[in-house]
Amino acid sequence: MVTGRIRVLLWYRVPPGAEATVTSGYHAIADTIAGTPGLLSTELWCYPGDPGAFAVTSEWASREEFERWERSPGHRPATAPLRAYYDPQRPVEMIEIASASEGGPAARARTA
Repeated sequence: MVTGRIRVLLWYRVPPGAEATVTSGYHAIADTIAGTPGLLSTELWCYPGDPGAFAVTSEWASREEFERWERSPGHRPATAPLRAYYDPQRPVEMIEIASASEGGPAARARTA
């Protein structure tokens, strides 16, 4: 079963010592886009073995809602805080969520 929801992944590369800048930039973006129609969640990921590598994921109710926001006049100003760190070696990824489980088997066993 396909849910219609998508997850968008953007990759960032920061120089040593700039990790806090990425975190604060992510929070500035998240605060700005909170409440955007169709936006379900955002996350900032880091890689323990590679301190300069980060990814931002956002989950959207549909591809159409993401693309509407991406075309909106507010998109570029809202995402400006991280633009300088975008990693051009990694493509933007858009993944459709085929199925989802809240918590998985262990969580379901605890509530049974």
